[in-house]
Amino acid sequence: MDPFLPQAQHGLHFTAPVEVWDEALPLGNGLLGALVWGAGQPLKISLDRTDLWDLRLVPEFNGPDYTCAQMRRWHATGRHEDLMALYEKPYHRPAPTKIPAGRLELQFGGTPRFVSTALTLLDAQATVDFAQGIQVRVFVHAFRPVGMIRVCGAAPTPHLRVPPFAGQVSEEAQGGIGAGDLGQLGYLPAEERQGEGFQSFCQHGAEGFSFAVYLGWRAEDDTWLGAWSITSSFDRGAPRTLARQQVDLALAEGFESLLAEHAQWWAAYWKKSSLQVPDEILQRQWYLDQYKFGAASRRGAPPITLQGPWTADDGKLPPWKGDYHHDLNTQLSYWPCYSGNHLEEGLNFLDWLWETRPACFDWTRRFFGLPGLNVPMTADLGNNQIGGWRQYTHSATTAAWLAHHFYLHWKFSADPEFLRRRAYPYLRDAAVFIEAITAERDSEGRRSLPLSASPEINDNRPEAWFAQITNYDLALCRWLLGAAAELAGAVGRTEEAARWRQVLSEFPDLALGSDGQLLVVPGEALQASHRHFSHLMAIHPLGLIDPEDGEAAQRTIRASLQELERLGTDWWTGYSFSWLACLAARARDGEQAARALRLFATAFCLCNSFHCNGDQSGQGLSRFTYRPFTLEGNFAAAAGLQEMLLQSHRGKIRIFPAIPASWQDVAFTDLRAEGAFLVSAWQAGGKVLQVEIHAEQGGRCVLVSPFSGREITLQLQAGERRTLSADPA
Repeated sequence: MDPFLPQAQHGLHFTAPVEVWDEALPLGNGLLGALVWGAGQPLKISLDRTDLWDLRLVPEFNGPDYTCAQMRRWHATGRHEDLMALYEKPYHRPAPTKIPAGRLELQFGGTPRFVSTALTLLDAQATVDFAQGIQVRVFVHAFRPVGMIRVCGAAPTPHLRVPPFAGQVSEEAQGGIGAGDLGQLGYLPAEERQGEGFQSFCQHGAEGFSFAVYLGWRAEDDTWLGAWSITSSFDRGAPRTLARQQVDLALAEGFESLLAEHAQWWAAYWKKSSLQVPDEILQRQWYLDQYKFGAASRRGAPPITLQGPWTADDGKLPPWKGDYHHDLNTQLSYWPCYSGNHLEEGLNFLDWLWETRPACFDWTRRFFGLPGLNVPMTADLGNNQIGGWRQYTHSATTAAWLAHHFYLHWKFSADPEFLRRRAYPYLRDAAVFIEAITAERDSEGRRSLPLSASPEINDNRPEAWFAQITNYDLALCRWLLGAAAELAGAVGRTEEAARWRQVLSEFPDLALGSDGQLLVVPGEALQASHRHFSHLMAIHPLGLIDPEDGEAAQRTIRASLQELERLGTDWWTGYSFSWLACLAARARDGEQAARALRLFATAFCLCNSFHCNGDQSGQGLSRFTYRPFTLEGNFAAAAGLQEMLLQSHRGKIRIFPAIPASWQDVAFTDLRAEGAFLVSAWQAGGKVLQVEIHAEQGGRCVLVSPFSGREITLQLQAGERRTLSADPA
């Protein structure tokens, strides 16, 4: 089946100018990002590069009191102010933090009348049209560190604006959303230069870090051509010189030449997978979110932070420092890459987790005093702990959740080298730590955790630590040890597999309520509406409880989702609706999944599709009505729609497992199933007409027939394609 490529209606098109940065047209290549906005007086292009960070370390985290043992003692003796001073107050400082790169402004003579602006997804290009035949076209090259601008019909006056790192401070950092003015960082003014056909600046930051932005241009007849690049001291060479070289090369090659190269990359990206559903809102949101994923994640670049390559351009530090939150945000951001068939882009996250293991091993030894691997929950570019609410930033199970992504890559790629070199070693090291930290037993002799929490239940109050192990921590421990045993067996390490199975057997079962629902902790159900479904991890994403397990499991899933509905959405954010869609799809409730995704798209996204956490609809869907932009809700929403169309998490491929009854005509191409099977399917008039399976690696493929409901086993060779229009004889 040919892919369904994104059409004009799937992109962005505005007939009124965008006046704020977070509603701008987003462009990016994983390393560089840009936001195009403004009415033309001036036209603005906000700039970003994903490795621009103030990496000042937190001195408190190298002091003598910074140990898990001391944390336990202070908690037990009620020294909560001391705990907050050591673990949480440092997060209220401006640094460490992600920082922006500045802004390009194009000023046009006279007062050109704005007509429209658009973002076409197929070639990742922004266009702004003015009266008098003036048109501006902008793109960030798909894999080169350069952005291009072409203006036809006028020659603008360009201005390169430095972020106000040395500006006045009227708002100080408060932690969380209110990070305050950039001027708090206290940098010296940038070194600015300009001359015939160029402007540039070099900004020195903290700890010897610096970055440079270089803009070059030339004019020919009625066409003005510009290019920009951003380089940092992480590159090899002088940043300003390297940036100038990239710009000079781009200008020499020309706009159309680079655009063709850029568009070719995006054409290949869009051919990886596609879908058609009879809900225009969900269809468009999926294409916009898939576009943002392609723009935000690229192997060789830093992984997706809270805002990815689109750091705030408002003179402020980004919300929550634009950091890496590993209690939900980074994990949800990479959910769509597996069934969405974008494993290469997903490896950008796994490469970084692997490369930053030395820092995490060091932190695990220093803070916990234990062997194995754990990861700070709030982290900077080097995956170093930066603090925040103590119950979660120092969680014992963060590495376990991150290990789930290594597991998913192995399951969806069936790559034996990745299994042997990356997946099992990462899970093994995380399992070594879990075995060590759960050595203490509860009153019944079962493994437990000395301090257990459930993000972000009870916020940062003392009672956010529970006396018993939470279902969040327990589900992650149980999943990790079971998966480690599975992978150890797959690489032939039978003794290690037996070890992990034995440790797993020493944990309690998940805590259930009288109605069968998953509790937060034994004896305590979720008490009120809450944004983070951490207690339901066993259903999704971990899949420890599944409808296939029988009536008891179905009862637990049903009761758990009914409890969420009963408590309501008062304190949900946008990503809560995205996650609910994934949960409902696992429960095979297509109506609820589609409803959650529609609410996400229509109430919790800005006009450019950015997830803004709070309810913007005025419908009272949430008491959160603020608008800090973060990306995880977008990407979890894309994963939720994919989950409605294809599931394979129990080793059986299910076609259209969770679509509403009203969806009579549905299709998808090359969604990826576990075992490295690419699946395409077509349904018309409520009847599945055709299924195509392409085996990348070959092997045994188990399909729950969409024609009869029977289980079918196919033995496929590597590279083989099998088309089914009925059950095979």
